[in-house]
Amino acid sequence: MLDGVRVIEIEGIGPGPFAAMMLADLGAEVITVHRPGGAAQDHPSARLLDRGKKSILLDLKCPADCRTARDLIAISDALVEGFRPGVMERLGLGPDICMADNPALVYGRMTGWGQDGPKSGMAGHDLNYIATSGALWYASEPGRPPLTPPSLLGDVGGGALYLVAGILAGLIKSRSSGTGTVVDAAIVDGSAHMMALLMSLAPRMERGQSLLDGPHWSRTYACADGGFMSVQCLERKFYDTFLRLMGLSQDPDFNDQHDPRQWPLQTARLAGLFASASTDHWATLLEGTDACAAPVLSPEAAARDPHMMARGTWQQQDGVLQPAPAPRFSDSKPSSAQLPDRGQHDAEIRAILARTG
Repeated sequence: MLDGVRVIEIEGIGPGPFAAMMLADLGAEVITVHRPGGAAQDHPSARLLDRGKKSILLDLKCPADCRTARDLIAISDALVEGFRPGVMERLGLGPDICMADNPALVYGRMTGWGQDGPKSGMAGHDLNYIATSGALWYASEPGRPPLTPPSLLGDVGGGALYLVAGILAGLIKSRSSGTGTVVDAAIVDGSAHMMALLMSLAPRMERGQSLLDGPHWSRTYACADGGFMSVQCLERKFYDTFLRLMGLSQDPDFNDQHDPRQWPLQTARLAGLFASASTDHWATLLEGTDACAAPVLSPEAAARDPHMMARGTWQQQDGVLQPAPAPRFSDSKPSSAQLPDRGQHDAEIRAILARTG
């Protein structure tokens, strides 16, 4: 889908490399500027976010190598960098310089706090960003400290995916006008933006009171074998199906689906019920129905799930379990993307520069 688009990625960690991987998954030519002597990546899984990319080793503190990076950026459509504000400017690769060389460039900047604001120069990580943005607020039951969610919420959801959306929007503008843009993708902004859906369902903003974090029909339950089942049957017809299959249709405790005063009792009843049998028992009982319930699977178990297998959502390549590119397109099939070694494409990339003069 992005055939003919060239992206330069300045080596970083977390959401920036993920965003660049997604652009590569979508068909862009992504050239990653790796640092000489960077982190050891002996195991292929450590290189997962480099899949489908080309790699060149450049020391950006060396004037000659910095010049090479600048020349590459000048013949590219987009750039991805994830340093603190001001670092690229000190290297001589800030937006003013790069966009003077290449006015159509889409300059993608990935940070936690953003390019400005009181905290923009501070260190931080995923948990700090989503705590400040408001996105961590619902990550626990009332009265309990919020759990640390996986980086899917901040680094990927509020960060990388918003950077990808910004770069794609910038490319559309650039292709039509010849004028590039700077994309300021901040995890605090993206994770706050994602709250809109939840806020539409929870106008009171009290933990345990929204339609997604309070009810007995929207949570996970432990099973007898140590596994877990997820339940989220929000609509009444799905809730009725769930109750029927669980043998609770005639139980008066479950008549009122939306009374928060009843949720603690209903939750406790369901917790006891799920704890009485194995995950396989409940999964078999509820599979193939509209009860909106499913077992909680590890990535390895998900790769063996019949539905996930049918779609090829998880794949083994280079001995590494990895998710397939997403989303999918009717007229384009993702190619099998290799995991490059650091600096593997130095000669090829320098040849491109030689040809373009």
